[in-house]
Amino acid sequence: MHFGIPTVVESAVLVNEALDLFIKKLQDEARSNDYLNELKEQDNYDEIKEALNPGDYNMIVTPKEIDELINNMTEIVARRNKLCSIT
Repeated sequence: MHFGIPTVVESAVLVNEALDLFIKKLQDEARSNDYLNELKEQDNYDEIKEALNPGDYNMIVTPKEIDELINNMTEIVARRNKLCSIT
């Protein structure tokens, strides 16, 4: 059995989530703004990806602690495989 562990993310996903956090902060400070409420409810991923693609700015990125995450996942998968082979 083979399976993968996702270790990368598109920059459009990061921008979309950052935009959501930014809008929430503005909403909290403004207390009321219909435009921001409407913008927050929209999924802007497609528009962000479309804006990033022409300049090849939609990169696939890894977190800065990727080496540590890979080491941890290696240990977890090895333990799981060992347990599965015992039973």
